[in-house]
Amino acid sequence: MKRAIISADDFGMSVEVNEAIEQAHVNGVLSTASLMVSGPAAQDAVERAKRLPSLNVGLHLVVIEGPSVLPHTRLPLITRDNGWFSSSQLGLGVDYFFRPEGRRELEAEITAQFEAFSRTGLALDHANAHKHMHLHPTVGKMMIGIGKGYGLNAVRVPLEPPKPLYAAGTYTDTLGDAALRHWTAILRHQAHAAGMATNDWCFGLAWSGHMTTERIAALAAHLPDGVSEIYFHPATHKNAMLEELMPTYEHEAEFQALCSAGFRKGLEHAGAQLCGWQDIARGA
Repeated sequence: MKRAIISADDFGMSVEVNEAIEQAHVNGVLSTASLMVSGPAAQDAVERAKRLPSLNVGLHLVVIEGPSVLPHTRLPLITRDNGWFSSSQLGLGVDYFFRPEGRRELEAEITAQFEAFSRTGLALDHANAHKHMHLHPTVGKMMIGIGKGYGLNAVRVPLEPPKPLYAAGTYTDTLGDAALRHWTAILRHQAHAAGMATNDWCFGLAWSGHMTTERIAALAAHLPDGVSEIYFHPATHKNAMLEELMPTYEHEAEFQALCSAGFRKGLEHAGAQLCGWQDIARGA
């Protein structure tokens, strides 16, 4: 059976992102959003989510290229003076794995983000991490271990199979892509060992920021059997922050794709059943 979770990341990053997520849920196929609790527009996102009880919301853990919940004085090693994590996966990866003080700060911040989500009053649907930093074994272990205490029972595994991408459009598989696919086995093992549900497949990595209507309509026709999460980065338009952080991303095109009749029809034609994380967790 083909099943699909249609989701959006960066809920709370900006009002423009929040607007797109709300509209794509009301008028499109979007069922799920991942909330940046430290995002500049997080409160606006929470208010929208509370008006949309059918929108499933999880935690989009930020431990790279984004603002922390705790102040810089509590995280002097892993954040900058302005309270943001750096964009260096290598640098942060070393701090999180090899430096005890880095791990202590990371644990405190992950706990603070789950606590902040809990204070919203929203049900915790799932968790993943910005830039998929939960693939880092330390981050993944902490996210799962700490999250379990807050009711976490579903985790994204960003395993993107190449065959559907070849069939759906232009794609070049690299050694890095192959290595990443093998690396996801660690995260899946961590989640399953904790009794948590995971998706089988994930789409949105290779075409991140470019999940256009044409591409996703083609992708829908070639979805593999199992549970596929298809995630997007929508926005009604780009503001200065989105331009700075993701200058090449086609946020508006991804928003339009989520609302397109072609995507919905492609899923229906492929026999893909829409579902949510809690359907998977319940074995439904």
